[in-house]
Amino acid sequence: MILNINEIKELIPHRDPFLFVDTCEIVVPGAHGKSQKIFSNNEYFFKGHFPNNPIVPGVIIVEAMAQTAGIVVSYKLKEFKEKSVLFMSVNKAKFRKPILPNEMVSFEVKFMNSVRDVYKFEGNCYKENIKVSEAEFSAMITYK
Repeated sequence: MILNINEIKELIPHRDPFLFVDTCEIVVPGAHGKSQKIFSNNEYFFKGHFPNNPIVPGVIIVEAMAQTAGIVVSYKLKEFKEKSVLFMSVNKAKFRKPILPNEMVSFEVKFMNSVRDVYKFEGNCYKENIKVSEAEFSAMITYK
């Protein structure tokens, strides 16, 4: 199942300028997903990171991986309308190559484990099928 931006917005609360996923493929609901993003040269963070040499900040890359995981988990739990996904931790983050404006990147996340409402995922970021970043992260799902 491939979700478009409007379907993604039904699952997570993120909006411009802090939504970093354009499409998301749910490979296994709650456990595995792939998303894509083109960071246009008009992104707000390029003005300061860095003038005359714009690159996507590492924290934005990790956030995009976490948003992908949030979409994957929220898709499985879509019957619960009043929920929030709260970022808790980042570990083992590595950044191998920069992502420049107008480059297509893909993010792949895989479920590692969960304890109660805390989910742990591993994520990878690819550019032209070459891994450029990776991280492990966890988030808590809260229900209202």
